[in-house]
Amino acid sequence: MVEHHLILGGCGFIGRHVAILLARAGHKVILADRVPLSFGFDDDVAGSIAWSPFDLATADWDDLIAGIDVIHHYAWASIPSSANADPGADMKGNVLPTIALLDAMRARQEERKRRLVFSSSGGTVYGRLHRVPVREDHALSPLNAYGAGKAAAELYISTYSNLHGLDTRIARLSNPFGAGQNLARGQGAATTFLARAINNEQIVIWGDGEVVRDYVHIADAAAGLVALACANSVGASHTFNIGSGQGVTLNAIIAELETELGRPLDVRYEPARPYDVPVSVLDISAAHAALGWRPRLSFAEGIRLTLADLAAGHAFSSLR
Repeated sequence: MVEHHLILGGCGFIGRHVAILLARAGHKVILADRVPLSFGFDDDVAGSIAWSPFDLATADWDDLIAGIDVIHHYAWASIPSSANADPGADMKGNVLPTIALLDAMRARQEERKRRLVFSSSGGTVYGRLHRVPVREDHALSPLNAYGAGKAAAELYISTYSNLHGLDTRIARLSNPFGAGQNLARGQGAATTFLARAINNEQIVIWGDGEVVRDYVHIADAAAGLVALACANSVGASHTFNIGSGQGVTLNAIIAELETELGRPLDVRYEPARPYDVPVSVLDISAAHAALGWRPRLSFAEGIRLTLADLAAGHAFSSLR
């Protein structure tokens, strides 16, 4: 059955990859974003993907969600550093609009049964892990304002689901990387290190480089989000970790890049930051059991693919 999908923040790194997979599955997609399309899609999907102007802070939700079956909420107006600098603005700019979207969905329930897929942060909402890899039932205890905002949005989404019967689904993403990531936002160590390595620029590491993160290639992350969005039912739980299930240190990223490029990299170490969680690795067994999804690419395979894509100037991963 053809469904109509609205992707908030659709021109971003995650949204554009999800849009391609949805269009290739036969669905209609609207990319809602402040930024107009600056890239083209392949002919086989271009006719199924449209663009609509959108600003999270001023969105007319009733108009945006009319005729929509699935809403992908990937829009977020902050990054960890800006959220920490002004937590109040972070809540006002992200959590309050999310509540307004939930209110609009509740008000229009009789029109059609919509699904909401929210992209949360598996790397920040859990805080310091009591067990590794971390399962979805781990307590939420973020160490920074960005994680606190994502956790707050999650709680409101769950509350509206419990009180009003909304079909809501939460994806706790690890650290996606790959072609098309916005390097100016300063997020994504894997892609940032890749770009700097290609350009022979210095790479800065905060701490001793032994911080462990879960890195998932964007092709796999997008496939997980599509599986979550398109599932008829997700069972009793509506929250799923989407990651690789494997931990990689920053030093290991450097070693992998040096191996692939055949040369040493210029790396500078700075004092560790207090809000950086030392270890973050996601348990993805629930997503595999409920959605039939698991990553296809190892970290090394993802690095090789991203190196090739960046060298070719691709706006998307070539594996879709």
